[in-house]
Amino acid sequence: MTEPTARIDGLSYSYPGATKPSLRSIDLELGPGLTVVAGGSGGGKSTLLRLLDGLVPQFHGGRISGSAAVAGLDPLRTPIPRLAQRVGLVFQDVETQSVYGTVEREIAFGLENAAMPRPEMHDRVDEALAGLSIEHLRGRRLATLSGGERQRVQLAAVLAMRPQVVALDEPTSQLDPEGAAAVLAECVRLAATGRAIVVAEHRLELLVPAADRLLLVEDGRVADTTRDALRGPVSVKPGRSFASTGLAWEASGVVAGPVAGPGAEPVLRDISLAGCPGEVVAVLGPNGSGKTTLLRTLAGLLAPMAGTVRRPAGRTAYLPQNPGALLHLPTVREEVALTLRRTGSDEDPRTMLAAFGLEGLTGRYPRDLSSGERQRAALAATLAGSPTLVLLDEPTRGMDSAARRSLATAVAALAAAGCAVVLATHDRDLAAELADRSIEMVDGRAIELTAPEWRDGAVAGAIADATPAASPEPRR
Repeated sequence: MTEPTARIDGLSYSYPGATKPSLRSIDLELGPGLTVVAGGSGGGKSTLLRLLDGLVPQFHGGRISGSAAVAGLDPLRTPIPRLAQRVGLVFQDVETQSVYGTVEREIAFGLENAAMPRPEMHDRVDEALAGLSIEHLRGRRLATLSGGERQRVQLAAVLAMRPQVVALDEPTSQLDPEGAAAVLAECVRLAATGRAIVVAEHRLELLVPAADRLLLVEDGRVADTTRDALRGPVSVKPGRSFASTGLAWEASGVVAGPVAGPGAEPVLRDISLAGCPGEVVAVLGPNGSGKTTLLRTLAGLLAPMAGTVRRPAGRTAYLPQNPGALLHLPTVREEVALTLRRTGSDEDPRTMLAAFGLEGLTGRYPRDLSSGERQRAALAATLAGSPTLVLLDEPTRGMDSAARRSLATAVAALAAAGCAVVLATHDRDLAAELADRSIEMVDGRAIELTAPEWRDGAVAGAIADATPAASPEPRR
């Protein structure tokens, strides 16, 4: 009988100071192939993946019982640098995983630490770039990349090490359909070579058909599940009337880039757009097309090189792709209370906390939350205090279906109250559900779309291209 690549026996784990375990009595064997891990935010998916590469418990501390073996090593005791030679992990928040300033150096970092000969190192970097179709990013600085581009770079850095086990935490959360399809194709290719590929995701439309095994992690418990159990209904926005009542925001002839100044290369080219009070505008487009730059320019965080931007009176609320950039106070409740205090609102913080299902997390330190919980906390802190313009960059990042519904409800309520909303997203279902108007960013230019073009034909095409034959079952 073939030995499993990873084996976990009777393992329970609690983070320091936690009132309940994040993993409960786990018995699990993982073999070669693609294993997809699903489940709600905070259920234990990320903790399970961090166990595989030793971050749990060696980095995070806490209480642990039981035993584990991964790629022939004990992740509870083997030094993490040695584990990293056999187990690769890509974090949810790839922003925290970068070391070097340029793409090529970042991908070579692990190989350099392993003292790999330079010719082989170059071959490995070339292979990783080609496998994820990001050869064009080789010489770019990480600071100039979109969130989705950085996600693919960090995955390439892990794959260059050729680990036996690859653990990916929300790898498609910021990717456009083309990028998601490239990641899936690489996962399928690696799984076919006999490696264990473990992917935790909320976006399951691409991964589930390609998976060799499906796991559900809820309340710290792990169990096998089926495709049918993971399928959920796709919600579609009922028609609602929207009447234009003047302009809330406007960008006229805007040229902008991530860094203004002499010699700076623009990302946005001659953008002229406007939105009305109560209107929800979705900004779509591939990674690197200018969505984030547009939102940062509208927010006033990035000065245009040319053109003008006009915002409404009142507060402009901006949610960046990385919610951790907003959260710095000791508790979730204090984050929301700070926004309300700064805006002079007498609203009870509990109202917004309840709207995002955060009642049980009000006393928690935001940076100790799961990615999805942290996203909800950032949204609650951003949307409190009756803003007049809301700018959301990939707001469903790391969200489960319940949190996604909470977001849809909150955005609808803001629009009904006359707030203008602009959201950048790869989630075309979200655009169809919420947006009155949709804009596609292509090479830094904005193109108005008609309603049928919002739907996910691009996603369907990516599924058809990437899926193999069916396998076994900052606040302002």
